[in-house]
Amino acid sequence: MRLNRKRFWGKEMSRDKLSAYQTLYTCLETVAKLLAPFAPFYADRLYTDLTRATGREHLLSVHLASFPVADESCMDSELEARMEMAQKITSMVLALRRKVNIKVRQPLQQIMVPAVDAAQKAHIEAVKDLIMSEVNVKELNFVEGQGVLVKRVKCNFRTMGKKFGKLMKGIAAQMEALDQDAIADLEHSGNIKLVVEGSEVIVEAADVDIISEDIPGWLVSNEGNLTVALEVELTDELVKEGMAREIINRVQNLRKDGGLEITDRICVTIAPNAQTDAAIAAFADYIKGQVLADELIIAPNDGAETEFEDFNLNIKIDKNIH
Repeated sequence: MRLNRKRFWGKEMSRDKLSAYQTLYTCLETVAKLLAPFAPFYADRLYTDLTRATGREHLLSVHLASFPVADESCMDSELEARMEMAQKITSMVLALRRKVNIKVRQPLQQIMVPAVDAAQKAHIEAVKDLIMSEVNVKELNFVEGQGVLVKRVKCNFRTMGKKFGKLMKGIAAQMEALDQDAIADLEHSGNIKLVVEGSEVIVEAADVDIISEDIPGWLVSNEGNLTVALEVELTDELVKEGMAREIINRVQNLRKDGGLEITDRICVTIAPNAQTDAAIAAFADYIKGQVLADELIIAPNDGAETEFEDFNLNIKIDKNIH
């Protein structure tokens, strides 16, 4: 729902907005029918409210409706693969942010991904904008091969020892000595052939841990054959933009606490502070656009004392009446 807010809030009933509403309706109607056996009263209320508004089904109760049957023609395996990739990368990047305690409201410059094959690259490319929006990063770039990313292989002695017995020590030595191209081949093919003490053995990628090492200014995460590097170095411009987003968050909270309507125009007065002053100087128009402010003033005021991470300052909002 959050990702579709702008579609629902569009001024005109465009084809895209209509599609969003129709999809939501179908989902709610289907959920009502699925809920019916174990939440009978809530499901019935949801169903009758929906059908009364549209007249799609002329039934008095959800309990008289047919149980939903999957329509396999609507299934899109490629879309599912792309969205799974978006979820994985988003989860990995958010975990890296938490690792260095950088909030999502703070923009970062870029993500680097060494795609293992054309299919993986195509899936990521298709959901690139969604990923960047979700993790608040300005760029998502691909690097050929391993690029500046460095990986190493660590054997799982518990599982591999049972398989290879006395050859395990020699296998571990060769696996630790693999170069970056060999590691990339292992990730791509899923196994690697080695000759140890005159015997040919096949080591599966599932039996080892492929670990990505962090590089200066970056954090690296690895999950299966997917590797993501996040640039965590903050420039002055990024810091200012992050503070602008913090200001927007505080003003929106004050709007909500003040009972303002979503369309109300306001005047915002913010007490002087070096960090917020710099952010306002660089991003005043952006802040005003996000909070529906006609004016954004830096001046002492008797507004609400508002807490930021390292300081408190007063913010006053006044509804504009025209």
